[in-house]
Amino acid sequence: MTDVQPRTDAEIQQDRTGTASTRRVVLMGAGGIGVAAALAACGTDSSGTNPNGTDFNNNPVPAGSEGTTTGGTGTGNGAAGGTVLVAASKVAVGNGVILDDLVVTQPAEGTFKAFSNVCTHQQCKVTEIKGGSIICKCHNSQFSIEDGAPTSGPAKTPLAATEVKLEGDDIVTA
Repeated sequence: MTDVQPRTDAEIQQDRTGTASTRRVVLMGAGGIGVAAALAACGTDSSGTNPNGTDFNNNPVPAGSEGTTTGGTGTGNGAAGGTVLVAASKVAVGNGVILDDLVVTQPAEGTFKAFSNVCTHQQCKVTEIKGGSIICKCHNSQFSIEDGAPTSGPAKTPLAATEVKLEGDDIVTA
């Protein structure tokens, strides 16, 4: 029995390098379309001007600046015009509470401090107060509850401070 090739080697080579679609080319194209669709599905919604999507405030105001709003648990204005942030009874000595925009701490009995709750390293929100430290778990930066200064981790700049005072039973902006 003899081996018979109906096409020449030149014709076979032209099929491999020419414009004829091979199964491999078709499968690679289909795979490329699938990858593009998967990547498009993984993207974030960047509606508006915020490239991080809609899960962040589109117009943040640094803590202590004009326009700072209540910390989330406050209910209005104090008698002297300061914004109520939190009831003093909710802020334990040596600890603090994390609000929408601020962290309110009580480093010593009757001394209240407030700082931005946005880490100065890469702007993650701080998530915990433990052992006299305000902790950002994104990269483990830690800040003092006394003055907002970084105590460990990659952050080098202190948290922005906001003046607060005790007014009646509430902590209010000064």
